[in-house]
Amino acid sequence: MKSKAKFPCLPGNSFYAEVRRRVNNDFKENNRSTNANKLMWFKACLFLTVFLALYLMILLLPLHALILTGLTILMGATCAFIGFNICHDAIHGSFSSSKRTNSFFSFLFNMVGASPYVWNITHNVVHHTYTNIPGHDEDIEVAPGLIRICNEDELKPHQRFQQWYAFPLYSLASLSWVFRKDYKKFFQKSVGAHQSKHPKVEYFNLFFYKFLYYFIFIGLPILVIPLLWWQVVIGFVILHMAQGLTMGLVFQLAHVVEGTTFPITNAEGNMEEAWAEHQMRTTANFATECRVSAFFLGGLNRQIEHHLFPKICHVHYGRISGIVKQTALEFGLPYHENTTFLSALRSHFRILKKMGRVE
Repeated sequence: MKSKAKFPCLPGNSFYAEVRRRVNNDFKENNRSTNANKLMWFKACLFLTVFLALYLMILLLPLHALILTGLTILMGATCAFIGFNICHDAIHGSFSSSKRTNSFFSFLFNMVGASPYVWNITHNVVHHTYTNIPGHDEDIEVAPGLIRICNEDELKPHQRFQQWYAFPLYSLASLSWVFRKDYKKFFQKSVGAHQSKHPKVEYFNLFFYKFLYYFIFIGLPILVIPLLWWQVVIGFVILHMAQGLTMGLVFQLAHVVEGTTFPITNAEGNMEEAWAEHQMRTTANFATECRVSAFFLGGLNRQIEHHLFPKICHVHYGRISGIVKQTALEFGLPYHENTTFLSALRSHFRILKKMGRVE
């Protein structure tokens, strides 16, 4: 197991202490809760209703193949939006002040094919602590050996084309998650520096809910829909390609764009900079003024605010972003931001191109 990289505790008025003070004061002065508001509940109801309607239409209505394909693609994207907007906040404990409510919405992650327990370890514990640190943050290990995004990775000849084949690979991320990633991460001795010791019930949960998911999205459609089994399997693959591409692009545009860094540990295996300052250098926002992006992406287009305040529901990120940005500038820290989705996409493309070549 890797040793845990420690961040230094800086004395005095640190950036994190100050930005937390200002954000907390903002909520107190405006008498606002840091949890879900009416907009958040509306989004939760909307995405879950759309998901259920699409599933029942695909399962029960005699539709033309092209219409079925279109609805399947839409359901794949909706699954990603449920993960972004509902499950992500719930697993962080920011959806509600009620543990039961958070647990219920966390459970729904099983219904989009992923284990909430494994996600909590890989994302909440490891990624949020060791963001973009090679060898520690396994979230940045996208298709190892195929995609290179930091200097610590070995450069291979075929990676000079990675800016072209990376995006099709992203579309396979969800399929990998459903059939491989959760099992692999669960049975690893450690995830990054986090040693894996699972309660016995989680062994049952992993296999039971995976089987339930396979039945709901493969077994039941084969039994009910008047299609051949291989046609249903093709539909399942299409669903996950839509889900995977949506997820993959959003996560990559938050950490693998120009300006963000991939810092390594020092000779003692520790970091040179405090945790919050590290987050400011490894994380980026995109399309921050686009209300459509904010609505559908669950605040993940404001990753800076999310990484600093994961316990605050994402519907509040737009309001506190001004506080975070101003404080960062006062402390001489970067605030990485791409104004549009396309500009972030182009930046990611350029990073892939650069990392696939010898400088």
